[in-house]
Amino acid sequence: MPPFKNIRGSSDAGSNRNFCTLRPLSPEEIDEENTLLDSIAWPNIPSVPPPVSLNDTSNAALSNFVILPRSGGGPWLVGDQLKVMIKMFDFNGRPKTHGGDFLLARLHNQTLEAGVAGQVVDHLNGTYSAVFLLPWEGKSEVEITLVNPSEAIPFLHWFVSEKPNGVDFYSTFQSGSLTQTTICSGCLPPTQQPQCNYTDLNTGELWFCYKPKNLSCDARINHFHMNQKLPKAKEDILFKNGVTMNVGIPASGPAHFTVFPTMKAKTNKDIPGPAGYYYKGLWSSLSGSTVKRFNSASAISQCLKDKVVHMYGDSTVRQWLEFLSSELSDLKVYKLHNMKQCGPYLALDYVKNIFVTFRCHGLPLRIAPAAVTELRYVANELDGITGGKNTVVVIGVWAHFTTFPIKYYIRRIMSIRKAVVRLLARAPDTRVIVRTANLKQSPTPYSILFSDWPSLQRDKILRTMFQGMNVYFVDAWEMTVAHYLKHDIHPPRPIIKNTIDVVLSYICPSK
Repeated sequence: MPPFKNIRGSSDAGSNRNFCTLRPLSPEEIDEENTLLDSIAWPNIPSVPPPVSLNDTSNAALSNFVILPRSGGGPWLVGDQLKVMIKMFDFNGRPKTHGGDFLLARLHNQTLEAGVAGQVVDHLNGTYSAVFLLPWEGKSEVEITLVNPSEAIPFLHWFVSEKPNGVDFYSTFQSGSLTQTTICSGCLPPTQQPQCNYTDLNTGELWFCYKPKNLSCDARINHFHMNQKLPKAKEDILFKNGVTMNVGIPASGPAHFTVFPTMKAKTNKDIPGPAGYYYKGLWSSLSGSTVKRFNSASAISQCLKDKVVHMYGDSTVRQWLEFLSSELSDLKVYKLHNMKQCGPYLALDYVKNIFVTFRCHGLPLRIAPAAVTELRYVANELDGITGGKNTVVVIGVWAHFTTFPIKYYIRRIMSIRKAVVRLLARAPDTRVIVRTANLKQSPTPYSILFSDWPSLQRDKILRTMFQGMNVYFVDAWEMTVAHYLKHDIHPPRPIIKNTIDVVLSYICPSK
């Protein structure tokens, strides 16, 4: 994952333009928020009057990368770090002179089903370097992808700061035979129409709906979304898959090389290493924890025996429950209120005493109509958990926040983190597992609305805010970057299988 330079962008993603209401922070929280904003600030892009010219935009096809020789010479060895230099050019073939491109780097061998993410460094002058750990022997190939050109980033920045309601949320109000529907959001533009305030009294999470003309605020019965408003602008050319975004950068020279066996090579500890890598389709962790293989129903159920597992999040967390239910025939899943997307779900294996729940993380949610009584915030749910050595909590909160200002997301994670601190204080043996964001590569015309760049920012915030706590991370970001399968907001089954192996390894570590 590329690092972030401590440079504030020209457009503050948390400015909210006077209509995105935010929960007030304490002085300590304000300091933390400013530090977080600095940590994700993107390099400043030279100001160019709109509309942006395609000729001045980073062009992956005309750019190139080169593999640098091994330090000290000789063949590449397992455990070495390989460095690649990337040079960016625009559509006129001129070298770029500033940074800010969103690049992904991957080293892979599809025959071996092997892959590892590279660490990208922006040198702020149109050149970048990518560093790869070499974890396996045999052939390897470097792959560099331009996800978004630097010229697209200010527009993405603007979209979630000045225009956060790229998705329309609604609620239905009903009393007797009278039904009305109004627009709702945490970022609701003020009008002459009165608003209903649904602020959560415990967490301080804010949500509003325009008040229906003939019904009270207490008559609200559901929440849903529609009309994903696709931005129309002259900058559309910056968001064309295969042209200006999600385009491979060619190598200047060979992209393949051979790695020879040894584990005695010295690595540069100043460069952050990857979380893990794939080999023969299996994920191995490089963080010190061993990933075990749970390849049978009996192995999975034995690990979960006498366990209570509470899952909170979005559909990328719900995938884990769906995987477990598909593998364990004795784990009976009960879908309450017939709400597939949001849940709540309850799964039970009575004989082995396995109890699993799933509940969505609360507003905002892009879902089909769901009863407002079931839209509960994660922090409130955590406060209702007793916890203990047989309790596992899974949290995954990111995807539904990418169309909201980053400060909105920071406050939500602050709220969840406080609840995790309270849970671990009363029950330190509780196993808390945090799922990071993953790449999704939304197709045109949704590439602006659901870009991977806001996901990258929220991923960084999530990791930083839980860093140093007694929680365990499932690095879904690197597990999607490193895999050969196409990026999808709902990762395909081979990736889900590996994430489940990581989760179960945390629950039942090697002795």
